[in-house]
Amino acid sequence: MKKLALGVMLVCASMGAVAKDWKVIRFGVNPSYAPFESKAANGELVGFDIDLGNALCARLKAKCVWVENAWDGIIPALKAKKFDAILSSMAVTEKRLQQISFSDKIYNVPPRLVAKKGNALQPAPDTLRGKRIGVEQGSTAEAYAKAYWEPKGVTVTSYQNQDQVYQDLTSGRLDAAFQSSVQAELGFLKTAAGRDYAFAGNGVADSKTLGVGAAIGLRKEDGDLAQQLNRALAELHKDGTYKRLTAKYFSFDIY
Repeated sequence: MKKLALGVMLVCASMGAVAKDWKVIRFGVNPSYAPFESKAANGELVGFDIDLGNALCARLKAKCVWVENAWDGIIPALKAKKFDAILSSMAVTEKRLQQISFSDKIYNVPPRLVAKKGNALQPAPDTLRGKRIGVEQGSTAEAYAKAYWEPKGVTVTSYQNQDQVYQDLTSGRLDAAFQSSVQAELGFLKTAAGRDYAFAGNGVADSKTLGVGAAIGLRKEDGDLAQQLNRALAELHKDGTYKRLTAKYFSFDIY
């Protein structure tokens, strides 16, 4: 499964089908996961995924169009052709592979708990029993927490976006938040709102619920678009563009 998920997970277009001329690529995004995707004060979409998508479009000589969508409805919106691909920190999981296909891996970071400094919480049911943990609705963190923690007496509360999770964490309505470690560090812990918080325990791994890395989500019938994006992604790695983009946001390897 891991080998499959990290490679080209595509269903080829039917033989004889005419490939679409992808002069415009519409990426679906939920901009609540800095530093991957968020909104600047002026309303502009910013972040690593935004830069990566724009670089892919430039390589393919296509126009990039970004379409905002709530996370819990982003796969149905893709299938309904509201946009052409999902570029929004989406992890490749077995469950998602039943509905859509994916590009090659774009990065892989583990999720971690965030709680008040000095807290003894760990990402294990025995220390979380009776505690309130916030997750983003539709995320792999939610899937993991509901699969392994909720049955053991942990209260897992889902929110429409990550910003709402942090709001309830800082207001005291949650004991901890569970999300991507990179997003938590750069999007919360290094901000003024997160100054009294820290990681609680190490990252967790589970291929069934958390997947094996993030990739671009695609409709299964759009194998030609997937091939073009994979080719462009490989070129960005080869010429150093990917490394340059990651260095803008991260001091460590996210691939």
